[in-house]
Amino acid sequence: MGLIDQDKAPVKTGSIYPEPYASQMAGRSSLRLGDPGGLTQFGANIVILQPGAKSSLRHWHLNEDEFVMVTVGECTLVQDAGETVMRVGDCAAFPAGDTDGHCFVNKTDAEARFLVVGTRAPREVATYSDVDLKVEIADGKATFTHKDGRPFEGGKP
Repeated sequence: MGLIDQDKAPVKTGSIYPEPYASQMAGRSSLRLGDPGGLTQFGANIVILQPGAKSSLRHWHLNEDEFVMVTVGECTLVQDAGETVMRVGDCAAFPAGDTDGHCFVNKTDAEARFLVVGTRAPREVATYSDVDLKVEIADGKATFTHKDGRPFEGGKP
């Protein structure tokens, strides 16, 4: 495939989360680079965070590895042990099955960007550390449940 024209890559805004969590992702978008590059075994995206935005709910993946590198600005990585400021060139890795949930927050007054590369498991489960929410993704469909398996209907958690 070769060179990917980032100006023509699809941009995804928001998230797939149900409310009340979807609206918490305001100011987040991602430049989807893997699909236009023809990648099938892993995804590659540049996540763009406006000032005050966060990348996701704090989460961990059962079956997928993730790798992140800050490319523009500064992000704060939030994990069980607390917060770590990451600057351009700083990297972080999140192995599949590690239950230390993570997310990134832009606490600055300038845009921040990071590259995220992750495996594409045929079936994935992500658990959200700070809220009663879990998602299973299979065949391109996301199904949200409470952590105990009850269906998540949206609205109040």
